[in-house]
Amino acid sequence: MTGAPLPADDRPFDDTPIHTADLPDTPIRDRNVPAEAWVEAPEALLAAAEGIPPADGRPVRIAYKRRLGDWFLWRAGPAKGDARYVAIHADDLDRHLTFRLHADGTGSGVGADGAVHPRFREWKRSLL
Repeated sequence: MTGAPLPADDRPFDDTPIHTADLPDTPIRDRNVPAEAWVEAPEALLAAAEGIPPADGRPVRIAYKRRLGDWFLWRAGPAKGDARYVAIHADDLDRHLTFRLHADGTGSGVGADGAVHPRFREWKRSLL
């Protein structure tokens, strides 16, 4: 990476195919890895943008964010606003959790602990 990190929604998408073993543990600050570039992407992830309204007339894309514990974290939609977060378990790619974040800041998702979390931060903590 060169220069300062780009804001999440300004990072270009890198459509180069990537395998599970190559998904980084930490956030990528200069580009986005799209779900469709992940060779082993499960269907639940590829469908995560359904129902998310487009922002600024651009199609909704699903971007890799980071690894949290045993989970790969992805986001469909913008960094702020209407979005869906999807966590895919690293050892069982068919196991997934979602958190739906609404434009007004409310949200909900069942965490790895089985509890319903109304706040994204709580849901994310459950992944650890």
